[in-house]
Amino acid sequence: MKPHIGISDKNLKKTSDILSSVLANEMMLYVKTRKAHWNVRGENFMELHRLYEEHYKLIEESADAVAERIGKMGHTAIGTMTEFIKLSTIKENAGKNGSSKETLRELLKDHETVIVQLRSDAADCIDKNKDSGTADFLTWIMEGHETMAWILRRYLD
Repeated sequence: MKPHIGISDKNLKKTSDILSSVLANEMMLYVKTRKAHWNVRGENFMELHRLYEEHYKLIEESADAVAERIGKMGHTAIGTMTEFIKLSTIKENAGKNGSSKETLRELLKDHETVIVQLRSDAADCIDKNKDSGTADFLTWIMEGHETMAWILRRYLD
């Protein structure tokens, strides 16, 4: 059954497409953060191990909320790695396990990529799709990434 929430079918589809890209980025960042958690080494092993675990749990919650929002828009959430890779602006780094600093830098870059995209997507939801609810939702996700990026940045200062 289609939602009748004051947004045209065309704009619901455009919003769902935006959310699918957001979901792809969330899942790519989740996997990369999990990889960092599994492979961290060095003198601050336990601290970073716990930090990455905290971050991937937050990202997992965010991804779940995005998938559910797609459903609220009357569409079906993507759910395969093929789809995530295709729609993500974050790229894999297969076969590379860098130092703690390199991993921190890569994750920070990925969070910042997500933040910039979310900021643009939130504006599009308001300006093009007349969907302030999803814009607010994306802002909430963006704020979470801003906090995680800030924490990662502190390790690199």
